[in-house]
Amino acid sequence: MDEQLQATPICGRHRALQALMAPFGGWDMPIQYEGIIAEHNWCRTQASLFDICHMGEFIFQGDFEADGLEDVFTFSVNTIPVGRSRYGFLLNEQGGIIDDLIVFRLAADKVMIVVNAATAPKDFAAIQGRLQGGEFTDITAATGKLDLQGPLSRYVMVEVFGEEVATIPYFKFITINILGVEAIVSRTGYTGELGYEIFIPSEKVCELWDLLLQDERVKPAGLGARDVLRLEVGYSLYGSDIDEETTPLEAGLEGFINFDKSFIGKDALLRLKEKGVSRKKVAFEVTGRRSPRHHYDICSGGKIIGNVTSGVFSPILGRGIGIGFINPELTATGTPLTINHERVTMEATVCELPFFKGGSVRA
Repeated sequence: MDEQLQATPICGRHRALQALMAPFGGWDMPIQYEGIIAEHNWCRTQASLFDICHMGEFIFQGDFEADGLEDVFTFSVNTIPVGRSRYGFLLNEQGGIIDDLIVFRLAADKVMIVVNAATAPKDFAAIQGRLQGGEFTDITAATGKLDLQGPLSRYVMVEVFGEEVATIPYFKFITINILGVEAIVSRTGYTGELGYEIFIPSEKVCELWDLLLQDERVKPAGLGARDVLRLEVGYSLYGSDIDEETTPLEAGLEGFINFDKSFIGKDALLRLKEKGVSRKKVAFEVTGRRSPRHHYDICSGGKIIGNVTSGVFSPILGRGIGIGFINPELTATGTPLTINHERVTMEATVCELPFFKGGSVRA
């Protein structure tokens, strides 16, 4: 089975560090090094380095309107200023989420689209099928991606790459020379902390990994810590919290939908808005340190009313947290719930997102 997994260029480094490796989205990825809680705490207080080379990257160049790109996503590509990025969705005709993604405006007629690893081939085919022209290229294999995240990440980046990095606002990026090649440095991330995503040619990504880890404030972190970090700040995980059977309206993500423009899936979402959703995302805190898990039942009054899609023990809150989908009438803050799985029972209470509000993401 392992031989069928794809490996990032840094896979050898992970194994040398004795990382626990496991399949993720078709890739052989590090889950943890010294431990999930230790890596989580380091990211919340110092700076953590993540190998994100498994993500997909596409380039589109052309006329956004005439070539059809403007109608592909739930947001306007045309109105993204050059040097900025925007988050949103690629939907199917039923309004289900094919993927959540970020578009980076590289030039007046050029964007980079960053998508999830497991859905990258499907995304490329879906986007390509909606275009009427322009040049559309998959650059995933040629692109390396590292995320440096944590409240000290700016200090590390400035020391290594210069003062220009310190001026990058949230969801903006610059193109600079790193290790003799052109690289994109973006103030984005998936942890709720101040951080940077670095896109660099894949042949240079191991050298960049080694360079950043020379700083004593930087330690590697795996996908286990990343999952805890993202859930503490309420970010959705594709394949667990959102998928093609889930609409942004059910997932509480309507804020990333621009209903003033056309996009595939819009008509279905408008009908759903008028009719009302039959289930809705809910966030809850567990009474105690147990972790709710994916597919556990969410119950009220002795009846199953939904299921957990993501759940972890939050080190920073000292209790179990989770999100899932339930009947809309039971999603009010403070509503008591019970989480059940076989012989496991946890009392929980509906709460607001994010669970953790003290992150440095906009510092």
